[in-house]
Parts: sequence; C-alpha cells; structure tokens
Amino acid sequence: MSIIRSILEQDAYKLNMCANILRHHPGVHTKFRFNNRRPEGKFNEGFLTAFNREIRAMGSLRTQDDEMDFVHEEMPWLRPHFLSFLKNFRYDPKQVEARLTKKGELEVEFDGPQETNMWWEVPTMALISELFFEHCDTSWRTDNWFERYRERTIDKASILKNCVLAEFGFRRRHSYDIQDLVVGTLKGLHPKFIGVSNVHMAMRHKVKPIGTMAHEMFMFYSVVRGLRHANRYVLEDWMETFNGEVGIALTDTFGTPAFFEDFVGVLARAFDGVRHDSDDPYNFGDSVIDHYNRLRIDPLGKTVVFSDGLDSPSAAAIEEYFRGKIKQSFGIGTHLTNDFPECKALNMVIKMWSVMDVPVVKLSDVPGKKIGDPDALRVAEWTFNGKALD
Repeated sequence: MSIIRSILEQDAYKLNMCANILRHHPGVHTKFRFNNRRPEGKFNEGFLTAFNREIRAMGSLRTQDDEMDFVHEEMPWLRPHFLSFLKNFRYDPKQVEARLTKKGELEVEFDGPQETNMWWEVPTMALISELFFEHCDTSWRTDNWFERYRERTIDKASILKNCVLAEFGFRRRHSYDIQDLVVGTLKGLHPKFIGVSNVHMAMRHKVKPIGTMAHEMFMFYSVVRGLRHANRYVLEDWMETFNGEVGIALTDTFGTPAFFEDFVGVLARAFDGVRHDSDDPYNFGDSVIDHYNRLRIDPLGKTVVFSDGLDSPSAAAIEEYFRGKIKQSFGIGTHLTNDFPECKALNMVIKMWSVMDVPVVKLSDVPGKKIGDPDALRVAEWTFNGKALD
C-alpha cells in the first residue's frame, strides 16, 4: 500500500486556501522548494527511488464519494465551485523534481499552477519523513516500540488535559500508523481534543478537520496584490470567500508588527482570533491582548492558537499563564507524531519560492525561520522594517 492513501491526506488549511485561490486568483504559476533545516540528516539512493515511486503513485489517487460527503458536511463553508474542483482533482507527478547532491542532501522543487501545485507540500513532507526513517535512520526500531509510543502518548494526554488540543502532526509524522495511533488515543482519552489537521484522519476517526491558512497565502498575495499590505489583502479576500467563517488569521509571515498594522477595524472584529507560529509565545500572547484592548475589543471573545514547536509541558504552562485572559487552543505536531528518544525528527519545510517567477519571502519573527531569495529578503526587510539585512 502506498504511504499517501487518499487525496484527503491533506491539511485542512490547504483546502481552504485552494478555495480562496480558485475564487480570486486561479491559474497563477508558482514554485515551491524543500529545505532541510538540519542537513546532517543524509539521504541515500534507496530513499530517492522509493520517494519517486510514491510520488508517481499519488497520481493514481481519486476522491471517493464518501470523502466528498465528509468534506461537504464538516467543511460547509467550501462552496460548490471548490467541491467540483476537489472531485476532479488529480496529482500531476510531472510537477515534482527530486534529486540528491553528492553530499547526500535532498533537493525537491514543485512547479505548476498554484491551485494544484500547493497540494504537494504537506503529503510530500510526510513521505520524506516516513521514507527517511525507513531507508536512512532506523535506530527507532527497538523492542515493543509501538506499545511504548502508545504509553508516551497517554502520558502526554494527561499533561495536556487542560488544553483545547488539535493534532497538527501530519507533515512531519513518523508514519501513517503512528499518526493513526496518536489520533485514536487522544480521541479516547483527552477531554478537550477537538480534531486534527489531516482531513483523512479526521474522517477516519470521526473528528473535526482543523485549520485555516498558512504562510504561503500571504507570500502569494505579496506578488499578485502587493507586498506592503499583503496581510490586509489576504484577510479581505478571505472574508469575502468564507463569509466570516474559518476565522483564525496567521500573523508572522512578514513579522507580527506588520500584521497588527493591517489587523484593525473590521478585520480585527470579524476574525475569531490569530495563530502563533514563531518567537516567544508569552510575549506574543500579551501583545495580542494589548492589541485587542487598544481596539476596544474584549480579548475574552477572541482566540489565540499556539502552534510553534510545542511539547506537552510548554503547552500546559502557556495555558495556565493565559487562562482567564484570552481564549486558547493548541496545535501540536511533531511532539505527538514523531517523538522517538532514539532519533530526531527531520527539521524540514517546503515553502513557496516564487510566484510568476518573482521571488517571495517569509520574514517570520525569528531570524532562523526567514526563507527566500537573499535579494528578495533585503527588499522585504526594507519594506516592513526600514532596514537592510545584516
């Protein structure tokens, strides 16, 4: 059986973003690139052969009737035009080019119209992770590993008992079986478990698909609409596409201060809240509360979704700190679906690289998470911060 088993093996926010693209900017050409942030994780020819085989297999996936019914019922904000697209969607393996360097580093590029090209990112990362631990690093294969993983998941659920929790671990999961174990365990044990990012797993376990938008949406708009106020352009189109639903906004693509500059008036009131994905979560949460207070908006009516590299103790501590100050929920990924003491999960991303051959960037609130062409990064730094990169 192939690793990616369904077109719905996809993070929910990709469906939302695709619907927005189809409504406002279809047919725009984009490129994405794989970036291994920890290059000591070396790949080999066995990995590459298996990877290319799995990519080809994804071209045979078809959306089934029961899957369409699930999306229609659980994501009712997706309009008929998108549902028709989803019914007829096919992966095109010709959009993917993968190779190994002489040093054993993996290079992957994705090239095509955004409404189809964007679908590769998350399942491809899941492929890379699972195949890496099958072909390159097998140190996790110890006695009773599956049962021991179940026990650790139960312990994590206990620590996280006060947190409104979603599982966000598809893209860097150790394997399909591990994610399946984690979701089933959390559903059975965690009192505030609300769902998963992986739409297929949500359907399989009869929970909610969770997610709104990602950095690529803002990076895309920086070219098709304009860099300086890309945050505002995205949020305005998003409101029109979804009529006020799917209301958690991502803040840090070009730095949170730039986001807050545009997140005022109707937008701040219309969106349900914001998602944190970089820098100190306590500083971020306090700044969100201050921002709402300055706008005379009650923070207790809004939500912060914390999702930046969390583990069980850090999420529990954040929840306690902000309890009674603002609504909270937590999206936890790798800590839940790829946490083996014997080996490290890959620290990797696949990010948009260009739109219509114009380079795009992600600045983030953390220097180590900045990504993009160096010249484009300098332009963005000057545009938003009035300074050049060091």
